[in-house]
Amino acid sequence: MLEPGRYIKDILRQAPGTAVTAHGWVKTRRDSKGVHFVQLNDGSCFQDLQVVIEAGTLAEAVLKQVTTGACIRVEGDLVESPAAGQAVELRARAIHIFGEADPATYPLQKKGHTMEFLREIAHLRVRSNTFGAVFRVRNALSFAIHRFFQERGFLYVHTPIITTSDAEGAGAMFGVTTLDLMNLPRIAQGPQAGQVDFSQDFFGKPAHLTVSGQLEAEIFALAFANVYTFGPTFRAENSNTPRHLAEFWMIEPEMAFCDLAGNMRLAEEFLKYIIQYVMEHCLPDLEFFNKRIDDTVLQTLEHVATSDFAHITYTEAISLLEKAPRTWEFPVYWGADLQSEHERYLTEETFRRPVIVTDYPREIKAFYMRLNDDGRTVRAMDVLAPRIGEIIGGSQREERYDVLRDKIRQQGLDERAYWWYLELRKYGSAPHAGFGLGLERMLMYLTGMKNIRDVIPFPRTPGYAEF
Repeated sequence: MLEPGRYIKDILRQAPGTAVTAHGWVKTRRDSKGVHFVQLNDGSCFQDLQVVIEAGTLAEAVLKQVTTGACIRVEGDLVESPAAGQAVELRARAIHIFGEADPATYPLQKKGHTMEFLREIAHLRVRSNTFGAVFRVRNALSFAIHRFFQERGFLYVHTPIITTSDAEGAGAMFGVTTLDLMNLPRIAQGPQAGQVDFSQDFFGKPAHLTVSGQLEAEIFALAFANVYTFGPTFRAENSNTPRHLAEFWMIEPEMAFCDLAGNMRLAEEFLKYIIQYVMEHCLPDLEFFNKRIDDTVLQTLEHVATSDFAHITYTEAISLLEKAPRTWEFPVYWGADLQSEHERYLTEETFRRPVIVTDYPREIKAFYMRLNDDGRTVRAMDVLAPRIGEIIGGSQREERYDVLRDKIRQQGLDERAYWWYLELRKYGSAPHAGFGLGLERMLMYLTGMKNIRDVIPFPRTPGYAEF
């Protein structure tokens, strides 16, 4: 195990004359007049450590194995570097080869690679500059999320991955079964004759991978007040776009004794906090994205982190969009869901800052959102950010038993699957609210990466589940 001070990020801070041992993977090697220059990286930071191997230092057999992709240990002394952009370099005294890499076949040569090609080698792409930066940011973002909620006394809840209820009521769920799909048991008699007999399945009923941990989080919120989930979720949508994954990670806080106004305050505070944390701890990575991926990244993040979010209702948003001097690809009318083009217009041209839109029509939102007194709208909220549109979605939850039961029936959902969710409204119900943030969507925002497949270690999409 590497001890603190032996990572390259720590070595680069040390003074010339210090004897150090560095471990890592060779990114490039350049030979010049008997001197060999090796760029070494161990993933701990964006910057490489330049290793200088002077002629005669190493046996020829060892030197021959120091090739792009090889894993090595270098012992030597730090010296001042004459090269721009680095204070020190490592003058090697000895090198140990942990693992060779055939230079003729190693896929990550020093040249440009398409994102499509790199997705095909997800076992190696993490050694590249782009994906090293992506996953350092992902790590910092994940830590910032936990830190935000832990500092505020939230309880971290592990919600089920396998469930028998659909949190969104949309039906796009992956089935989980141990039945033999080539020889499914069938119900022999009665009104369900011929249908699959799930009583013989592992759980005795249809089960699925979860699309959200929200409903289970509400159980804990009504006992611990403030809780949050952070885990994988799954959608079986046959959508092969740069914005959709079949498996992705969600953060879902849930707060008892909280209304829509409190929910909005927390969402704004949360978004600013995690952006500021990543900017503070991953600035070299963000500078890389700003230079190579999207030159608006840093400006946009700084703007969001320092802005006061605008608040408007859905009805007000529709009015603004209807009056906009432009033609929309997706028609604007009361009752239509807002599309990315509408959301970006509101944030980038109308208000020029993040916007929280509230009180959406009940027909376009989930059954669990609290019905407003007008009977037409629900206490929903979407946080819209410049450059991406919706980044957080949430609501005040329906805490009234009769209203929730009627909404479940009206949407044609199986009331029996939500028996426990309804019982929460019978035994000590309380006002409560929460929201959801997709980790990968947030990572796209932080990095400027254009495809969601490139901000998750191993993407799962229709027809693709490698690694």
